Amino acid sequence: MAAYAATRDRVEAYFDRTATQTWERLTSDAPVSRIRQTVREGRDAMRALMLSRLPEDMRGARVLDAGCGPGVATAALAARGAQVVAADISPQLVGIARQRLAPKHEGLVQFHVGDMTDASLGRFDFVFAMDSLIYYDRTAIDRVLGDFGARSGGVVFTVAPKTPFLMAFWGMGQLFPRADRSPTMQPHAAKRLARDLPGDLRRIGRVSRGFYISECLEYRP
Repeated sequence: MAAYAATRDRVEAYFDRTATQTWERLTSDAPVSRIRQTVREGRDAMRALMLSRLPEDMRGARVLDAGCGPGVATAALAARGAQVVAADISPQLVGIARQRLAPKHEGLVQFHVGDMTDASLGRFDFVFAMDSLIYYDRTAIDRVLGDFGARSGGVVFTVAPKTPFLMAFWGMGQLFPRADRSPTMQPHAAKRLARDLPGDLRRIGRVSRGFYISECLEYRP
């Protein structure tokens, strides 16, 4: 799908050429600004919420960490015993995730630089997609969830919810050129997504910390 590929390429350019150091620092213990601290706290809370939807003991389970970034969730999943495929479009971020992975978990993780929907990655018991779909429109999300649903037992993922703050932020973002800035988040209403997908889509919870606002959803085909 052309629209999906175009957005994916913008995301790759942003994370691999513009924001690598920012995200490396944000996902570490290094000091950050007050605004970025709220984003760090929000992401930590969301990751914990998403992980709560998966078994504590994941030995024998195969999990796709879709859009793994610097690998924080990858490490948490491997610590539970899961066989993790950590996929990200950004070679730089995958490199950071690989460097950070504890040696004792190296045998549990397969890193993949490329499209998280690559069919060659095979089937999974679970797909974990934290903030990796927030830049895509509804048509693209339907396509990705349909693909994941056909090859897994369920998907835990996030979207940017349609809150007044995010809608205003999104609206203002349309007024400015985006050549040197991050891709635009696409806010979504969970009910609207549910109408267009087969299977069961349910809201799990929302995390709001300063400039971080994200909603956890669970999809079972």
